[in-house]
Amino acid sequence: MASLQLRELEEYLQQLDGFNKPKILLEQYCTSAHIASRMLYTAQSQFNDVEGCTVADLGSGCGVLSLGAQILGANHVMGFEIDSDALEIQSRNCSEIEVFVEAVQCNILQYLPGRFEKYFDTVIMNPPFGTKHNAGTDVKFLEIATKLASNAVYSLHKTSTRNYILKKSAQFGAKGKVIAELRYDLPKAYKFHKRTSVDVQVDFIRFALNH
Repeated sequence: MASLQLRELEEYLQQLDGFNKPKILLEQYCTSAHIASRMLYTAQSQFNDVEGCTVADLGSGCGVLSLGAQILGANHVMGFEIDSDALEIQSRNCSEIEVFVEAVQCNILQYLPGRFEKYFDTVIMNPPFGTKHNAGTDVKFLEIATKLASNAVYSLHKTSTRNYILKKSAQFGAKGKVIAELRYDLPKAYKFHKRTSVDVQVDFIRFALNH
């Protein structure tokens, strides 16, 4: 299915289930089919970083990025996720569209990279933005991603943290380049949200490891 058009990829991902009861401590927000399809399609069409590659998805949640990478022809995809409820949804999603990806339940901040150091060609992720209880989690995810990938990491980060993220990535031996600026529409998932949705300015960044 590697020759899919962007529209077809988005339609596949729109079929997938998201979180029923998102967990605030894990900063669970679904990556929308709209954003996920564009992340993956850009990684493949502009950089050939998906098809035929080994791909990791950190904090894979319901599997939108993992399944999308597999649909685009990745050789082997592994999603790493701490939450068993999310993994159940991911398993259902795999069955629904008949695509298989490997899922590993673990706390990536404790157990990775381990034996997966430089194991993957590409890491694609939508990490926690590091707000509220999770300050610094976005940078920890990025550091681990740069240890897992041998070629490139694709990630979403708040635009307001751009300079800091690019500086940190350089310390991790990765050269970051902002590929696109996105408006990430966060639906009202939690009780403390006052508005029905809120737009967050987000950078889609490619971090090259073999520069």
